[in-house]
Amino acid sequence: MTSQPSDRFLRLNDVLDRTGLSRATLYRKIQAGTFPPQYKLAVRCCGWRESHLNIWLRNPMSFTLDDLPRNEN
Repeated sequence: MTSQPSDRFLRLNDVLDRTGLSRATLYRKIQAGTFPPQYKLAVRCCGWRESHLNIWLRNPMSFTLDDLPRNEN
């Protein structure tokens, strides 16, 4: 039996710290499809999957949404 590490959600400040992007640039990249989208976690709370952010960090210059895994909710 193999266990996969849990995929946690990162909040906006954590994402900004890890990427070095400004808030405006982050949302501009999401709109353009060159950054992973956020997930709605609650009424006033959203987050990004850590695994998706790691995929983006491996190659931020040529990332597209097609680079993300398809089988996730």
